[in-house]
Amino acid sequence: MSKVCELTGKRPITGNSVSHSNRKTKRRFIPNIQKKKFYVPEIGDFVDLKVSASAIRTINKMGVYAYVKKLEKKGFEPAITFID
Repeated sequence: MSKVCELTGKRPITGNSVSHSNRKTKRRFIPNIQKKKFYVPEIGDFVDLKVSASAIRTINKMGVYAYVKKLEKKGFEPAITFID
């Protein structure tokens, strides 16, 4: 499973683990990606998505359809599109 959010585009980033003695070794910061099934009342069907935990919280507030439209308005191309 790729570790990329289908809506926000969040993906792993790199950084350093810093020990007590201040030695630095490379590590990856991996986003909290979950597989989730959402019901979209505008199209009357379920949609399976791999989304980050922060996107799930926003979808719970706004709804999937409104959130995707907001992302498209900002100029981001989500992996899912709805036909108007």
